[in-house]
Amino acid sequence: MTLPLADGRMVRRWLRDVARRRRGDFAAMLTLFVLASLLGLVGPRLLGVLVDAVAAGTRPPIDLLAGIFFAVLLAQAALRRWGHVRATRFGEHLLATARADFTEHVLRLPIGTVEDAGTGDLLSRATADVDRIEYAARYAAPEILTSSIAVVLTVAAMLVTSPLLTAGVLVSVPLLVLTTRWYWRRANPVLERMLAAWGDVQASATETVTGARTVEALGLADRRVAHNDRALRAAVAAEHAHRSLLARWLPTLDLAYLLPIAAVLAIGGLAYRAGLAGLGDITAVALYLLAMSGPLVELLAWVEELQVGSVGLRRILGVRRVPPARDGARVTPSGRDIRLRDVRFAYRDGHDVLHGIDLDVAAGERLMIIGPSGSGKSTLARLLAGLAEPGSGTVSLGGVDLRRWPHDQLRGEVLLLTQEHHVFAATVRENLMAGEVPRRASYWRQTTARCPSWHDAHLRDVLAVVGADDWVRSLPDGLDTRLGAGALAVPPAVAQQLALARVLLANPPVVVLDEATAAMDNGAARQAERAVAVALAGRTVISIAHRLDAARDADRILVLDGGRVAAFGTHDELLADGGSYARVLAAAPNDTTVR
Repeated sequence: MTLPLADGRMVRRWLRDVARRRRGDFAAMLTLFVLASLLGLVGPRLLGVLVDAVAAGTRPPIDLLAGIFFAVLLAQAALRRWGHVRATRFGEHLLATARADFTEHVLRLPIGTVEDAGTGDLLSRATADVDRIEYAARYAAPEILTSSIAVVLTVAAMLVTSPLLTAGVLVSVPLLVLTTRWYWRRANPVLERMLAAWGDVQASATETVTGARTVEALGLADRRVAHNDRALRAAVAAEHAHRSLLARWLPTLDLAYLLPIAAVLAIGGLAYRAGLAGLGDITAVALYLLAMSGPLVELLAWVEELQVGSVGLRRILGVRRVPPARDGARVTPSGRDIRLRDVRFAYRDGHDVLHGIDLDVAAGERLMIIGPSGSGKSTLARLLAGLAEPGSGTVSLGGVDLRRWPHDQLRGEVLLLTQEHHVFAATVRENLMAGEVPRRASYWRQTTARCPSWHDAHLRDVLAVVGADDWVRSLPDGLDTRLGAGALAVPPAVAQQLALARVLLANPPVVVLDEATAAMDNGAARQAERAVAVALAGRTVISIAHRLDAARDADRILVLDGGRVAAFGTHDELLADGGSYARVLAAAPNDTTVR
């Protein structure tokens, strides 16, 4: 799946909303730039007055004119400076708004959508594309706005001075319009392809680093290097395509600057001979034209950066076009029994991972799911937690199909904990408090008692349950110690313990544990599992593990093999049955792990 792009209308509407919310900064920025551009028109006019005075044989007040000119330059510089400060503030707000909106919408995306699109695409949009928007907002947009105002006001001043001479500017209009339109229509698709290609490069590099051990263990290094090379070559080819367009467009701009000057001088000479224009007017218009060439060069030179930033903004806003996780009215389940009926699931069409699974889990039951790698255990866990939808069949909680549950309400009922844990760049306390389910939904506003702000004593009690209290006490600042990137590195086993602590703090009615203690040694894993079992007494706990000794403590055991139910029952029933569970257990009396 490829995440979509926003269209031009969506971008314009978003920009209007941001400008409306910051109308004060926007109005002040616009006013300052207009005043600075108006002052910039004074200089050519003063020089025109000076030329007319000399031509008339009068002595011009050079000292006064020089003083005015110097004061105008200072005032213009000050106004431009203040305008850029306002523009920077506005750009920073625009950037902060884009980041906040992007994060909010990403967090509301269905997990299945994120996995189908790949984390690399989201990562590139959240990093590289945001950087492009930042550069465009801080530098390109203010420069283009300033230059556009200067060009418009300069043309207006030229028309006021001499409409006849200003007609010389029209010589370059067809060339500018045609070549810029030619470039613009071709550049947008190329830039979209270029940014997508660099996103693929970032995704490929990230996935290679993340799975480096697996790549090395399977001897796939050469294949992975070739994959990265292909992604990089595609990005470089897109860059070359864009540079090729620029190489053909930019030379025409140089010609567009020179033609009006030649035309104005030619028209000015003829008009002066015919008595239709004075030397002062010709001088002023020529100087206006020369003064306008600078802003026009800046305007067109920054178009590329603005265009790149615009495509980056389309990529970021495009996430809004993906339907968020289910929302709606709260459902009313009848109990918390879990039922699966003829559940099938495939990651690719025609390649089922689960084949017609039927399963009933009573509220408060402890179910253990075991089976060899690739048997579909983790896929079943995702279906039970509502993070994926079956291709056919139903998964229901309390008699209500999980597809009908609003996302926020379901997250309060069922929690999935996998062996992949994330440590946030925050304090230990803040990492634990991540277990607080968001209260923004009406469901949580009605049940805030289940979402308290925990005291430190309670946090330490939970850490003791999962076996992480000694580690936290050894930290220099205890619960206030910062973890994650740029701070204290957290061992994988401790990261799992913190994740288990979040589960206990969230206290959901149904917990699905998918190899939640895989990073711990056997002794620590057994201790944590027993402590968690006591803490979650009365809750429905569905555990997926390879260790057979953990299965003995479950109420019932489900054995999966090839995406099908191979056996289902209590430990004693499965032993008496003599099926696959009994055979595996008998074949490995001294090994408590099945793989």
